[in-house]
Amino acid sequence: MGFSDFHGNQDTVGRLRQLVARDRFPHAVILAAPAGSGKYTLALMLAQAMNCQQPSTSDGLPDFCGRCSNCERIAQSRDLAARVSEAVEARDALREADKRDTRIFVQTHPDVLVIPPDPPQMMIKVDQVRRVRETIYLRPGEGRERVYIFTDSAFVKEAANALLKVLEEPPEFATIFLLTTNSGALLPTIRSRSMLVTLNALSPEEIERDLLLHCPAWNAKERALVARLSEGAVGRARSFDLAAYRAARQHAWVILSSALRGGDHAGLFQVTESYRAGAEGREKMEGLLRTLYSLLRDLMYLNSGMGEYVRNLEMEGELKKLAETVDFPWIAEAAERLAEVERGLRRNLQRSLSLDAFAAALDRTGH
Repeated sequence: MGFSDFHGNQDTVGRLRQLVARDRFPHAVILAAPAGSGKYTLALMLAQAMNCQQPSTSDGLPDFCGRCSNCERIAQSRDLAARVSEAVEARDALREADKRDTRIFVQTHPDVLVIPPDPPQMMIKVDQVRRVRETIYLRPGEGRERVYIFTDSAFVKEAANALLKVLEEPPEFATIFLLTTNSGALLPTIRSRSMLVTLNALSPEEIERDLLLHCPAWNAKERALVARLSEGAVGRARSFDLAAYRAARQHAWVILSSALRGGDHAGLFQVTESYRAGAEGREKMEGLLRTLYSLLRDLMYLNSGMGEYVRNLEMEGELKKLAETVDFPWIAEAAERLAEVERGLRRNLQRSLSLDAFAAALDRTGH
């Protein structure tokens, strides 16, 4: 256990470890990368390196043992979804009066606090930042460094302003990590007081090599497909639900084919009727929309003579045939209509009707 378990971005990780070695780690670090790229994993690893009781070196740089009390307790926060779920369940068990004043945190070590977006709004609330302000100036109790990890950049305005006050006068023994998919979502004044670290996407070949180790049940074609669909994010690739994607892709194919064929839409209606209301239906719908975008992107690549970038390799033959029947304006129109479906989803429009309208609108374009 150590930094060798972090896949990719070795130069970036190495520079961060050098800062740990020199005891010059910034008081605030923005880790920017797509979802599933390992931002949270890296932040926890750095928290372990800062507080390891039996530190070692690897490649001439500081490393954490993964076995001491501090390392083990910090690692208990690794499964973020499970820890957040536990915190939400604990809050739900409180009296109604207490629920309103209780915010969600994850803390498995007294000196390391994880601050996720607070449900149901899924924003960082001002009371969460106040907890940081109340504790950050207290010296660490069991480690050398207090570490705070904000897992999202979606701050309510009051929370962002409260965080800015902390960053203006940070203590020397504390580090704040701000994880984001888009650093531009943070206030410019917060960005100016933090060091920005960007994790680069991994190549499909790197993802495939990792999947060979972590997902041995997949064959070579499946690894190649997932490597391209995960967009360079190794965490997303490892947790990719291939069966769900294939089911969504089959539905997406029916919808696009119906839009192009015109005439009998019986198959289309059979598919769209399965997208009903409810949380499960929303997740299914979101998966379908992502898959439709993926197929449209592949059609665009084929239409532009860039077939080497096609992601849905299992359907390359079918996609080539479909690409021969459409032009770029049709693909652009389809993408815009799909964006309208997304906007309708946020307004709780009926999903099946939205999909029917999507296919019908493309049919009317006459391509």
